[in-house]
Amino acid sequence: ILNAIKAKEFYTKDKDYLVMRNQITIVDEFTGRILKGRRWGDGLHQAIEAKEGVTVGSETMTMASITYQNFFLFYKKLSGMTGTALTEAKEFKKIYNLSVDCVPTNKKVNRIDKEDVVYKSLYAKWKAVLYESLSIHEQGRPLLIGTSNVKNSEIVSGLLKEYNIKHSLLNAKPENAANESEIIAQAGRKGSVTIATNMAGGGTDIFFGGN
Repeated sequence: ILNAIKAKEFYTKDKDYLVMRNQITIVDEFTGRILKGRRWGDGLHQAIEAKEGVTVGSETMTMASITYQNFFLFYKKLSGMTGTALTEAKEFKKIYNLSVDCVPTNKKVNRIDKEDVVYKSLYAKWKAVLYESLSIHEQGRPLLIGTSNVKNSEIVSGLLKEYNIKHSLLNAKPENAANESEIIAQAGRKGSVTIATNMAGGGTDIFFGGN
């Protein structure tokens, strides 16, 4: 019963998972990519399969598990580099007894960080995204719109279609993910509009003028 409630209330199609070929495919919340062959345990995957009306598979059994924190502690020496370590400095110190040092950029940072904007409704937020996108597109500037999941990326895509704005859509769905390299290569071209989930997040280089 608990898994049925979880499946209904906490797991959303096109956000946490996709329905592909009569199967439930998990979407990684951090990378935005599908996790082929992975299944949730303890009956949760079966509950979601029943919810979506697809074939219910057999339950997987976890023979052993370990947290990342405990796994890394098996190593005598630990080090690493990431662009997000500074915000988690306290956790690195508490769990691993590691200090975090910030490496300055080679060049001056030209990025302008604006304040967060909060809207009363999702409708108001998406309309604001649309109007900002139209303004940037009219100037001929390349535009990358980042969304948190497949569902939101398709909402933005639908809004742009209403205004006949040609764009590329990159998310975990196979028909879109198959063109990932081409979409990323052309995302920096003049006047291009690209909508992407976390697939175009860390480690993705977009060159102005296209590649």
